[in-house]
Amino acid sequence: MPLYQVPILVNGATHSAEQFRAMVQDLARGAEGITAGTDLKVTQLGTPGTSVQVASGSGVVRGKVNAFQGSYAVRNQGAATVPIASTGGSPRSDMLILRVEDPQYEGTLNPEVDDINYFQVISNVSSSATTIPDGRTGIPLARIDIPASTSTITNAMIVDIRKIANPRKESVLRTQSPASQSTAITGTAYSYAYFSTAAGWNLTVPSWASIVRIRVDVAGLRITTGNLYGVVRAMFGTDLSTQPTVIDDNQGAVVRRLPTLAADTLTIPDNYRGTTRLLRAQGAGGPGNAAQIYADASTTFVAQLEFEEGPR
Repeated sequence: MPLYQVPILVNGATHSAEQFRAMVQDLARGAEGITAGTDLKVTQLGTPGTSVQVASGSGVVRGKVNAFQGSYAVRNQGAATVPIASTGGSPRSDMLILRVEDPQYEGTLNPEVDDINYFQVISNVSSSATTIPDGRTGIPLARIDIPASTSTITNAMIVDIRKIANPRKESVLRTQSPASQSTAITGTAYSYAYFSTAAGWNLTVPSWASIVRIRVDVAGLRITTGNLYGVVRAMFGTDLSTQPTVIDDNQGAVVRRLPTLAADTLTIPDNYRGTTRLLRAQGAGGPGNAAQIYADASTTFVAQLEFEEGPR
């Protein structure tokens, strides 16, 4: 009958390898790839040579031969060295994959003595390839673009094509309203200043995060004095800033309120992970600006952040 005789796990029952692979597939939500951002990264040798090095790590490989094959949990414990053939008179691109060859579905390997999962080099793939070019069971790790007449592989030739099976994400929502009016932000030279009475938010960066999507909305900025040409951005820590958003308003000296936002997708530096960093809005006047910009008790700042894990 199509239904497995017993579910996992039942005392006294026998469970097939296929049933365990089905469980791995379910737990991975059908996805495949590496487990965490630094897993199975391909780099040059300590002293570049005719091989590359694959870092420790684990992953999930979805079976491609049979619809009910399930998924394999794979692990590399310690660095592995993989030879790369030299090129002749023409450049060549090779793809390094983690291959699973299960004799239940293909090939003649013997699990008692043979490596059922192994690193494999697919030679002469497209110079833009990011996926395995045929139906074999495996996950891609790197494409190596090798110039002509080259035998020494360096990091400059290695293109990272790993994907995380189920990347971690964390969302943050914060709000803030100043208790009093800030110092005026003005000028015409794009000299950024914080809104002095809006302290911003101290936020912890997850240790696994690779990118952060930031959006800071500002409602009810107070504009006075003259025509406004300025910008607003958000600073995260001392090194990351969002793309500036232009505010262009020609209502003259009348006092008015304007909304704006700043947003961007930023790569997180290594030294940010696992630390607390300040997120805070800034403003500046640009060429021709005659206005003054304030935040006050009628202004609201809203910060939305999404941290996401990626290969690194």
